[in-house]
Amino acid sequence: MAVGTQSELRGIHEAMLINGEWLPAHDGEELQVMNPARHGELIARVPRAREADVDLAVRSSQGAFPGWRATAPLARGKALVQIAQALGERSEDMARLIASETGNAIRTQSRPEAKTSADIFRYFGGLAGELKGDTVPLGDNYVSYTVREPWGVVAGIVPWNSPVQLSALKIAMALAAGNTLVLKAAEDAPLGVLFMAELCQDHLPPGVLNVITGYGEECGAALANHSGIAKLSFTGSTEVGKSIMRAAANRILPVSLELGGKSPAIVFPDSDDDKTAAGVIQGMRFTRQGQSCTAGSRLFVHETIFDSFLARLISMLKELKIGSPLAEETDMGAIINEKQFKKVCQYIEEGIDTQASELLLGGPPPKEGALAEGNFVQPTLFKNSSNDWRLAREEIFGPVLVAIPWSEDAKVIEMANQSHYGLAAFVWCRDLSRALRTAHAIESGWVQVNRGGGQIIGQSYGGYKESGLGREFSLEGMLDGFTQTKSITVDLSH
Repeated sequence: MAVGTQSELRGIHEAMLINGEWLPAHDGEELQVMNPARHGELIARVPRAREADVDLAVRSSQGAFPGWRATAPLARGKALVQIAQALGERSEDMARLIASETGNAIRTQSRPEAKTSADIFRYFGGLAGELKGDTVPLGDNYVSYTVREPWGVVAGIVPWNSPVQLSALKIAMALAAGNTLVLKAAEDAPLGVLFMAELCQDHLPPGVLNVITGYGEECGAALANHSGIAKLSFTGSTEVGKSIMRAAANRILPVSLELGGKSPAIVFPDSDDDKTAAGVIQGMRFTRQGQSCTAGSRLFVHETIFDSFLARLISMLKELKIGSPLAEETDMGAIINEKQFKKVCQYIEEGIDTQASELLLGGPPPKEGALAEGNFVQPTLFKNSSNDWRLAREEIFGPVLVAIPWSEDAKVIEMANQSHYGLAAFVWCRDLSRALRTAHAIESGWVQVNRGGGQIIGQSYGGYKESGLGREFSLEGMLDGFTQTKSITVDLSH
């Protein structure tokens, strides 16, 4: 893959990785990858895979599975570590690709994503030898033990907001456990994933990893419903996640789902300080344009510090520089595509038109100047006394934060839990006893206390309620999500 500036990338044609070869779509059709930072600018063309391409990829993975399963776990781990090394050596090229296609700023988002992706391969490469079972004491006449075995061909489907990191997770966990994988890249951001596949292929047998590109309704649905798939692993919206579960139900397949979120961030009265404000900004994922399922987009601030804390927050948000994703000085880039851009703008307009809300910062995107040339939305902050209006309940997936005052611990916990989502939460409180009581009471799979950063490799990460099933980022996630347990009992008296 040619990796360079956006002008050098413009209009290039990419192929899919199937059975160790780089192929176009069966019918020759392509889809366009557009530049989020410049309206109407084409970056690349990739294959528009459909059912025939999906079938070819799945059959390739089926053919590769027996050999990969029989490969010693330490040898599988060594291959993943070699991939980590290759990714590390090409991390800057990867970062430029991610920034170009996602609109995520290279310094604040794309470069860290490239680095983390290499670290993920290194971590799971080291865990490949930990696929251990248990012994069960059934008496002197029996030996009973369990073994961990791979499912077979795993279907992985990833979104566009953090495409390379999420793909790295699915590839590394599935392959370390002995599965083979057919991965569908997001149609809006496939280039970094294809580049990663190119580096992976140098260290893997053909068919162990297949990467296809196409639209969800044509390619993703065909993959989820293919009879040769033994396990489904999906990251994306809750709506699509439900369709993945329906496809799995028809064949009783195991499913891992990391879905949407509307995460609460609770600020206690002892935390009216710059560090907390910076953490709230980080937790809201403003430097990823709010395009994160873990974004702390419901901000609950104690009424005694509500005005002063919001003033502090606004002052910091005004310092964020919005601009070209490839510019080093940029803090915050562009929304991924025009559809999502318009959706975010509609939420902002609704917030402005809502009588009970007040716009404190930001608003509709500029119509003139450099930022009008792309999908740029400035940090936007509303305040409202209600947790019930649409902007406080629905996942906007944009840089829109809703601030709500509170006075009683029990009430703010109740409001935090008034959501069908339960992925992440943030608690800001110097009184650790109070903070931990709150963390334990919140109905979310991942709660951070006095920290706004992203997931750390090694911790189990996943959601409650409609935010998903299963865990990632950890040994536990690999064992529970990508292996099945077989119990073997031997009668020694026979």
